[in-house]
Amino acid sequence: MNTNAPEADRLAIDGGRPVRETLLPYGRQSLTDADVAAVVDVLRSDWITTGPKIAEFEEQVAAKVGASHAVAFSSGTAALHGAASAAGLEPGGEAITSPLTFCATANCVLYQGATPVFADVRDDTLTLDPDEVRRRITPRTRALLPVDYAGHPADLDAMMALADQHGLVVIEDAAHALGAVLRGRKVGSIAHMTVLSFHPVKHLTTGEGGLVTTNDSELARRLRAFRSHGIESDPRTRQAHGQWFYEMTTLGYNYRLTDVGCALGLSQLPRLGANLARRRAIAARYASELAGIPGVRLPTVAADVEHAWHLYPIRILPPADRGGAFRALRAEGLGVNVHYVPVHLHPYYRDRFGYRGGEFPVAERAYAQLISLPMFHGMTDQDATDVVAAVRKVARGI
Repeated sequence: MNTNAPEADRLAIDGGRPVRETLLPYGRQSLTDADVAAVVDVLRSDWITTGPKIAEFEEQVAAKVGASHAVAFSSGTAALHGAASAAGLEPGGEAITSPLTFCATANCVLYQGATPVFADVRDDTLTLDPDEVRRRITPRTRALLPVDYAGHPADLDAMMALADQHGLVVIEDAAHALGAVLRGRKVGSIAHMTVLSFHPVKHLTTGEGGLVTTNDSELARRLRAFRSHGIESDPRTRQAHGQWFYEMTTLGYNYRLTDVGCALGLSQLPRLGANLARRRAIAARYASELAGIPGVRLPTVAADVEHAWHLYPIRILPPADRGGAFRALRAEGLGVNVHYVPVHLHPYYRDRFGYRGGEFPVAERAYAQLISLPMFHGMTDQDATDVVAAVRKVARGI
């Protein structure tokens, strides 16, 4: 850090004036009075869970992404678990996934008693490298679990081709990528199963919540049973027909999303296009105004992709120190974050599987450089101006 810099350039961490007085988070929800009213209406209705809003939400999301079926879950993690079960993962089986993701992506494989096998990522998009995946397919492989990092779709055509060749199921972790488009096709309509997340920092929120889309009716049936104790009928249907009898046909969990959450999601769904457009406008501004800064690498977007921009991850290149840049940006009032600590470097995975670091050099090198800038559709133009100013200021001073 440079404590002798002119006052205008002195970093806040060195005693200078910060770009912002209040912290701008890397992501947050943006709700309206209409969203609140939609929730209140459900709270005053006969059904606050397992009611009509769930099917309505599922049908509208499926239509939005061009899928035949959608099955809502209580969280994105629960949706991943449901997809892992529907894919037939079990002890002795393996699923190949990315180390550069939130741990839930790999954990859902462990929940089924199967083994997550990591493959390295591409240096440009930080999505799974199909060549690395190919090298790790064995007779034990049952599924491929690509991650749409930051909102950029993985190479799903390559993953589906590998799946067809080896008889595998593709579970796309699209928690970041609602609204993304790959080669003219919407994310949610391509893989065997696509998992979405509705956490508050995502493109729309149900509080917590997740959903799996699929074009396979049998997979949809398995998913619905899995989220509700392994019971295939639901309470609302039984009540409507005056029936009491039900049967548990498989082992399932209580992973149901509520009508309250679905009402919140339904209220925001018409704004999804505007939310995406706003995120893309912010990303375009970052790309224009941060281009060419020495030591800063901006995200890559493939020519055949419409990015969803859940995150805007930049890389701080050596010899600059990512840790120092992170602390300096926080001091300037940006609530930057890092996405992610590679899964195989977490203590649980190190202890259980013997990882020591160095196994996936591209993902590990990216992790050492990554910083996620604020990116959410509720950001104002002034917020974006502050982000650009803070990044430029820190880049000059580190």
